[in-house]
Amino acid sequence: MKRNSWRGRQNNVQSNCRQAYSPRPHRVHNNWSSGRYEQEELQNPGTSQPETPSTSANVCQNSSVPELPGFYYDPEKNRYFRLLPGHNNCNPLTKESIQHREMENRRLRLLEEDEKRLRKTSRCGLNSSIILRKRQLGLFSSLSYCRLIHEAKVNCMQRRKLEIESPDSSVSGSNNFKLIAADTAYERIFTVNDVEHGGCKYGIVNLSGLRKDSLTVEMYDNLYFTNRKVNSVCWASLSHPDSHVLYPLTCPVPVGTVGLFYSISLTASSKLCLMGIAETLGCASLLPASLFSNSNTGDQPGMLCSFKISTAWSCAWCLNPQAENCFSTGLSRRVLVTNAVTGHRQTFGTSSDVLAQQFAAQTPVLYNGCRSGEIFSIDVRQRSHKGQSWKAVRLFHDSAVTSVNLLKTEHCLMAADMAGQVKLWDLRKLKCVQEYRGHHNEHAVLPLHISEEEGLLAAVGQDCYTRIWSLQDAHLLRTIPSPHPSSMDSIPSVVFSSRLGGANGVPGLLMAVGQDLYYFSYKTDDPYCLHSKEMDISD
Repeated sequence: MKRNSWRGRQNNVQSNCRQAYSPRPHRVHNNWSSGRYEQEELQNPGTSQPETPSTSANVCQNSSVPELPGFYYDPEKNRYFRLLPGHNNCNPLTKESIQHREMENRRLRLLEEDEKRLRKTSRCGLNSSIILRKRQLGLFSSLSYCRLIHEAKVNCMQRRKLEIESPDSSVSGSNNFKLIAADTAYERIFTVNDVEHGGCKYGIVNLSGLRKDSLTVEMYDNLYFTNRKVNSVCWASLSHPDSHVLYPLTCPVPVGTVGLFYSISLTASSKLCLMGIAETLGCASLLPASLFSNSNTGDQPGMLCSFKISTAWSCAWCLNPQAENCFSTGLSRRVLVTNAVTGHRQTFGTSSDVLAQQFAAQTPVLYNGCRSGEIFSIDVRQRSHKGQSWKAVRLFHDSAVTSVNLLKTEHCLMAADMAGQVKLWDLRKLKCVQEYRGHHNEHAVLPLHISEEEGLLAAVGQDCYTRIWSLQDAHLLRTIPSPHPSSMDSIPSVVFSSRLGGANGVPGLLMAVGQDLYYFSYKTDDPYCLHSKEMDISD
């Protein structure tokens, strides 16, 4: 009798297994709903864990519904659907399309929460009124008060769309933004826009309108455009602070083409006249910012020059007087340091492509981040000799380094890589002292934006989400979804500062995505966030 009952139970188990893995779609009755899962996921927006959209596999694993190979379970329709490998135009039900749909639904929900102000604060007790009261009672120092107020205001920022005005009505809103870069005073941003026929065009946006509580900015364009790919951009101080814009290009010209370097007078007593041969496919250009301004027609156009180099991944301008008028370009397996006036060059060989660079301000030292994950520094005053090591500082990441940023004291360095890791390194101890979690990157070169005065770190991930951390304790303060649908061609480019528009500017975040420019302002209707006038109190 016991043997028969055991066989009966075995038959029931086998029949249940065959039924669970039946290839035919069938309905499964359970209490699982995607809305409940996503609502629970968004209840902790301040966690520092990486925020990745849920996939069908995760849904099946976390629920009572078994995962069937080759099938996708839709919790809304409560049934299974067959999956096709790769992309298919006849039946778009693939893993990629399902994941993209889930990411898009999540983005729309976050946008709706931002508009309805349903988002919770990332820290417990992060309330501007409470912070102000504790400051008045002497419980906070001036530094701690300013840092906490900025964290509270960042959590309350509201998105507003800026109107771009241009002397040429056909310029504004006609091309997609690829990247933006602000000058040192945050009065202007240099823009790189994609054009329809391929290539890029350039422009400069004047942010002075933000100081007048206006949502209008002026964009100046010119006739300069290129069919080459722009990999990196930085401001250069050649004739005066932020006088030029430096950007390396990938040139679609035959190897060995003879190239003429431009000869234009910089001053009455100095001229630049260089000749060269383009032996490789690339160049670095210095474009005067005065070419974009039509307000002062009597100004000198400045020096326009182009240096033929190999394909460059990154660039940096040196502000130290010991290496005056020098800039660097990160190439494939080497670093090239060039004097923009004399044309003198120094070459440092490396074992990997250099994807990120930055010069120190106190010393003429160049920091480089490589595709191999290595970070090293070069003192440009020394000459490289065969058999001698010229790498002063060496740090290592597990993946390709995409950004390096020095803090003002130049004792610490912030670096990000293609594995999504963001680390703060102590250059004196050669040790990682802080790690900022949540950044998403797989294969893109994405920059970091550090605001030390406000104690904030901002970065845009490959998933098109802009994340803001506390610089002090690496706490994730805010995750901002993109106003446009997420794709590799529409990754936002941002600029953050407490003085957008100049010395008396306004705090906030600028985001360029698609053909639009958005301003995330500190001003808000939220009663728990103070206005700018209430933030400033005397000691």
